[in-house]
Amino acid sequence: MPELSPKIVGLMSTKLDDGLGMFEFLIGSNEEVLLSYKSVRDRLIVTNKKLLIIDVQGVTGRKKEYMVLPYSKLTGFSCESAGTFDMDAELKVWASAINQVEFQFLKGTDIRPLAKVLNEQFCG
Repeated sequence: MPELSPKIVGLMSTKLDDGLGMFEFLIGSNEEVLLSYKSVRDRLIVTNKKLLIIDVQGVTGRKKEYMVLPYSKLTGFSCESAGTFDMDAELKVWASAINQVEFQFLKGTDIRPLAKVLNEQFCG
């Protein structure tokens, strides 16, 4: 089986309950949504237990792929702030069973809260 390397582009911060109906069934009773990002179609939901990636597919957007990455399966991450010529900030996470997942954030999106959550998960 080939390694997956999903890339989610154009993310920006959104309210924690934005689109909740789309992913609420994957949030456990003792789980809390900490951060939420969305692009035109896709989403990244950050909880106290996992990263949840929602890839909206097809013309109508009715088909969705949900990728759940528990923190216990993550092996590392890197973040890159936006620069003068490169307007998007980027964050990459590596996990067992997949190579990496890359997230690109729109200019002006502060990824430091996300990096802080990941750092706390990795380093306590």
